[in-house]
Amino acid sequence: MATTPLTPDNSAVVLIDHEVGFSNLVKSHSIEETLNNTLALAKVAKVFDLPLVVTAARESDPAGPLYPELKKVLGDHPVIHRAPMFDAFDNAEFAAAIEATGREKLVMAGIQTDVCLALTALTAINRGYEVYIVVDASGATTKETHDTAVMRLVQAGAVPVNWLAVASELLRGWVDQPLAPAVGEIIYEHLPSWGHQHALTASVEEFASASSR
Repeated sequence: MATTPLTPDNSAVVLIDHEVGFSNLVKSHSIEETLNNTLALAKVAKVFDLPLVVTAARESDPAGPLYPELKKVLGDHPVIHRAPMFDAFDNAEFAAAIEATGREKLVMAGIQTDVCLALTALTAINRGYEVYIVVDASGATTKETHDTAVMRLVQAGAVPVNWLAVASELLRGWVDQPLAPAVGEIIYEHLPSWGHQHALTASVEEFASASSR
């Protein structure tokens, strides 16, 4: 199992099949939850300038296009549209994109946890990558199937995380971190329970100064 920290220099983010067509199938979490957490993860990737590999079915397929909110966050970032193969590594363009990141740690999220995410993550592990599965940005037909898939992947060597854990591990702390204001903004927007800590966005410098005393 991976034990060295995630850093902006050793990590890439992989988003698999966050598509409109799956919106009526995911029951392990609400669509609002998985979408919110996926958007946060994508924003974390952009803030830290991590390689970001995004894949989905072809837009004409029943799974449909990516969530429009995710498209908005991605902007003109390329999306790899592939035939309906459960393991994304069966698509040569996806496999090449992963290799081109040059990163050993893959932070992966996907719909569905037990199918496309699981099979793609298992192949990544078999190819020697250190895989982190973002459990709150992934979902399945039931909580049981989601949890079972997570257990399967953990047994295979994957590390279960959530998007906030990824952001925090990359940031390392609030003091003397140039990206702290941007990360604070993501937290304030996508983690309402932290809303009372408005200092994260309104005055991160003041927050960091107080923490260092």
